[in-house]
Amino acid sequence: MDQEKQITLTSLFEVVSSIERKWANEWNNQNVLGFSKSHILILDYLSQEGPKRPSAIADRLKVTTGGVTVLTSKLINAGFIEKTQHATDRRAFQLIITPDGKDILEKSRQQVSEILNNMFGMLSAEEIQTLREIFAKLLNNESTR
Repeated sequence: MDQEKQITLTSLFEVVSSIERKWANEWNNQNVLGFSKSHILILDYLSQEGPKRPSAIADRLKVTTGGVTVLTSKLINAGFIEKTQHATDRRAFQLIITPDGKDILEKSRQQVSEILNNMFGMLSAEEIQTLREIFAKLLNNESTR
């Protein structure tokens, strides 16, 4: 890799790290609900896809099943998701979002929308699509190694 490209990539790394910190700070400053982004992603996944086994949630979030157990315990205790018996495998269970979970998800979507607007509202739709494509390309490249 030539030196100019290396310098530019280093600068990009710094910018991406700063964006990540800004995103986390925005989330923490506006997070009146007390749940992490991962909690909200679980609720969103269950809302859109229906009941799922913990292994499917782990695959979706790119975490371990142990990580899913920790995350879902808080959601179960709050009454936002429930364990139910799997429809075809009586030995297994799956997780399902509750009506209260759907309510908190809607509130969190409003919160996320505000954060995204604060961070990316100045970008055009085309710029956002380009960013998405670039990040997706980076993720796909990583998974093919």
